Amino acid sequence: CKTAKALKTWIDQSAKPAFSGQGGLRGLRVAAHYACRTRNNQPGGKISEHGRGRAIDISGFQMHSGAEVSVLKGWNAPASRKAMRRVHKGACGPFGTVLGPKANRFHLDHFHFDTARYRKGTYCR
Repeated sequence: CKTAKALKTWIDQSAKPAFSGQGGLRGLRVAAHYACRTRNNQPGGKISEHGRGRAIDISGFQMHSGAEVSVLKGWNAPASRKAMRRVHKGACGPFGTVLGPKANRFHLDHFHFDTARYRKGTYCR
């Protein structure tokens, strides 16, 4: 599965290194994966990449210490700000679309990653 391979690449190349200074990454908090729905759950909208099985939403990162860094609180927190931006930027490439807290109001508390490709290349916001 293209999405699973992209996720593994991102974890190994971006997420694990980004959180190595915080005790190491143990797991991810998955907010959403396959769900047959429209984009942003908006009535009448186009089908989401989640509905095609090509998207995953990550809302947090679990450390080996038991601590958890959420996207909502960690995006601007001094202790995790740098790591959060690194994992966001690192997803641009393995995934075709990367959305985070600066994208829009629908993504303040999670990262959206999907493997859809567009004519202009990777879409990262």
